[in-house]
Amino acid sequence: IGDRLLEAAEAAALERDCVSMRLEVRRDNPPSLNLFRRHGYRQFKEVLDYYEDHMAALRFEKRLVPQIQLALVKVPYYQQTLEFTCGPAALMMAMKALDPMLELDRKLELRLWREATTIFMTSGHGGCGPYGLALSAYRRGFDLEIYVNEDGVFLVDSVRSLEKKEVMRLVQEDWIEELRQLPVTLHCGSLGVDELRQKFEAGGIPLVLISSYRIYGERFPHWVVVTGFDDHYIYVHDPLVDAEKGETVTDSVNMPIPHREFQRMARYGKAAQKAVLILYRSQRRPELPTLF
Repeated sequence: IGDRLLEAAEAAALERDCVSMRLEVRRDNPPSLNLFRRHGYRQFKEVLDYYEDHMAALRFEKRLVPQIQLALVKVPYYQQTLEFTCGPAALMMAMKALDPMLELDRKLELRLWREATTIFMTSGHGGCGPYGLALSAYRRGFDLEIYVNEDGVFLVDSVRSLEKKEVMRLVQEDWIEELRQLPVTLHCGSLGVDELRQKFEAGGIPLVLISSYRIYGERFPHWVVVTGFDDHYIYVHDPLVDAEKGETVTDSVNMPIPHREFQRMARYGKAAQKAVLILYRSQRRPELPTLF
């Protein structure tokens, strides 16, 4: 009966577009522990003194969506090392997919952040906008397309100070002026999942700006890199690993997101700003060869 109930619960979760299940079990309950382990659940945390009799609880998780075939996964994984370097980390993964000789390390992560930072964001260090990341990719010899749904200042909703907003505007204006002097395609519009898939299958590696609220419950802009598709899910590498919630790298690699859910999260701020970068291989020599 326990097996059938668990299978029914997993099926109901999948119908609701849930990609994983979490549960907790008393540490002194071997039959239940064996049941969940037999069905592929992994323990990720122990909570001491959890129940009324002070028994500990073991927390388990299972990904309900199968991993995509390894043959389709061509994007290596790199975990961001700072809370504001998701953009550089996502860009590094995309560049590595197109140039296997590229070495991914923290020096490159911080260098890319310095090149592409918006200076300010929320109450801490600035993140990275699409134009700065695009310039960093171009300088390293990659071709790319930029898709934005408006010409306003990106991520400006993340700050309140008028002075900070003005600094962000000037930084973006400078990036755009530089991009207009380069053979970089800048589109005013957005891409749906089907269009992203076409770009991916043509050899492009998409970086997508999302709102993290639907994943982490907090409203901050976040960059992910697309790693694959199937008829129901888009798969992404999320450079953030939320260790405080018991997550590991496995949770962030090839993260499955339902198509409809991805469409809703691929925007940020009150203005619902959308940004996508598509990186491609190029025969052009890098302008910064010493960075490799």
